[in-house]
Amino acid sequence: MSSEVIKPPKRSLLGVIKEVFNWYPSAYSSEERKLLFKLDVSILVYACLCFFVKFLDQTNISNAYVSGLKEDFGLYGNELNYFNICYYSAYVLFQVPGMLLMSRPSLARWLLPTLEILWGICTFAQSRVTNVQQLYALRFLVGMFEAPVFAGTHFVLGSWYSGPELFKRAGTWFLCNPLGSMVSGYLQSAAYTNLSGVGGMSGWRWLFIIDGIFTIPVALIGFVIFPGIPDSPRPFFFSARDIEIAKERIKKANIRRPGRLGLDVFKRSFARWHIYVFLFCYACMILSSYPSSYMNLWLKEEGYSVSQINQLPTVTYAIQIVASWLGTTLAAIYPSWIIYTMASFCTLFATLCMCIWYIPTGLKFFAWYLFGVSGCLSPILYSTVNTIVKDDSEERALIMGSMMTFGYQFQIWVPLLLFPTAGPNGAPRWPKGWPFTFVFFFFLWVGFITSLVLYRRDKKKKEKGLAGLEGSGSESGSDSPGLESEAVVVVESAKGDDRRY
Repeated sequence: MSSEVIKPPKRSLLGVIKEVFNWYPSAYSSEERKLLFKLDVSILVYACLCFFVKFLDQTNISNAYVSGLKEDFGLYGNELNYFNICYYSAYVLFQVPGMLLMSRPSLARWLLPTLEILWGICTFAQSRVTNVQQLYALRFLVGMFEAPVFAGTHFVLGSWYSGPELFKRAGTWFLCNPLGSMVSGYLQSAAYTNLSGVGGMSGWRWLFIIDGIFTIPVALIGFVIFPGIPDSPRPFFFSARDIEIAKERIKKANIRRPGRLGLDVFKRSFARWHIYVFLFCYACMILSSYPSSYMNLWLKEEGYSVSQINQLPTVTYAIQIVASWLGTTLAAIYPSWIIYTMASFCTLFATLCMCIWYIPTGLKFFAWYLFGVSGCLSPILYSTVNTIVKDDSEERALIMGSMMTFGYQFQIWVPLLLFPTAGPNGAPRWPKGWPFTFVFFFFLWVGFITSLVLYRRDKKKKEKGLAGLEGSGSESGSDSPGLESEAVVVVESAKGDDRRY
């Protein structure tokens, strides 16, 4: 059996446009298309709402800081960094435990909605803080409860979808990240303008109340519609036949279902290259993305009004929304390394402008907004992890949780060294931070390309081994046709994946 890489067919512009919006291919049976629609309505609707409020809650601390929190509490040092450190410390500590729990079928349906209820309560509580110590504690709790949401949703998507389906859904879901950040800016602007003084509270306090009002109903919706993973208890709107088709689909795609969870998952994972390369990639992604979210600090330094400070950065989030959806969708049609390289070039150019710093104001606005193109980098990376490690469910969960743990632990201390809020090396100039950001973006691209090269190498070895085993079985009259059939499934799956890599 040949291991030759199958090149993607050439498509006209009209063909590409059709493929971008083709979520339910006509080649699928009517039963499979109905199942995909049910999955989209249940998983994507809840995941998008959940992710939206997560980033609404995560971004509000920065918006509150520049909208009166700083002045009310007399915060003229690195307190904004400390708020983030409290959040990310908890985020790091609870990543791997949360992800391993997400891999358990009996818990996968209920874990995220339960955690969302808890962080919604903490979001409400932030509106009533009376000192900065209380806010530190609440940021820690919010980080703890939000820990499994990001990687956990990617894990769930990778448990139901594969191939181009997965890339398209991951990109659509991820756009709720910048959408939540974008809406948070408008909400804070509206709260500052219309609610300041209402009920004796500052406008920034009302932002936390509004966020909590969004969060709790979304959590309740999750208890009803979120299906967990294919082996979880069946939701009422899925028939037994739906689950049967879903399990047939993941078997055909060579996605291994959850097995026993034991310490051997660590031994298996650390014996392969996946965890090392993807941890490196995500650490570079986290470190490179940190300064680009603080355009509001530059606007404040330049003397823009509070409304402008909250609203102008939302253009970046709008670009992220388009890039997340379109970039990831195109990565399902064309080789993903091409899309990743184009997006990486944009971020490197924007970072270079920030390194120079003393450039025309218009170019600096363009650079800030160009960072929005990075919106496709994360969903493409995680969809690639789901594809490459689909043969081991527990390893996949461990890697995704470890990526978040390893990446975000740098958020605990690196910002204090490279991205301080105050001082001669402080925000938003960051004479030390921006050059390092350029290096991190470059290493992220190198790491991603390395993962594809290693994946292609492993697939070729596997194809040759299984093809030889299949031929040997045929010559010897093997009594194990199932093994031969499995070889064909794995090889065909590998060829399908290589079309995008």
